[in-house]
Amino acid sequence: MKAKELLNLKLTEGVMPSGDNEISGVYCCDLLSIVMGKAPAGAAWVTVMGNINSVAVASLTEVGAIILADGVKPDENALKKAEENGINILLSSEPIFDTALKIQKAL
Repeated sequence: MKAKELLNLKLTEGVMPSGDNEISGVYCCDLLSIVMGKAPAGAAWVTVMGNINSVAVASLTEVGAIILADGVKPDENALKKAEENGINILLSSEPIFDTALKIQKAL
């Protein structure tokens, strides 16, 4: 599944500079140090961490997209840095588990 196809799951685009990134799985975690060591490349990373540090971690781990759950909105610095670095950010109003489950079922 391409990152841009996640929009078909009623997710909202925050920023999508790399919509053709392949999404190959789902990863859920809010502790950035754990994400750095364990998030698989190509994953849709579901979290509530919408700051610039999350964008840096996404870049390091090469996840396919950051999905901000629970209605969390990214700050302006995160959006700008994501655009500059080709990191997709999508938004969900649903809880982390429900969002991840929806993505997993679509894969």
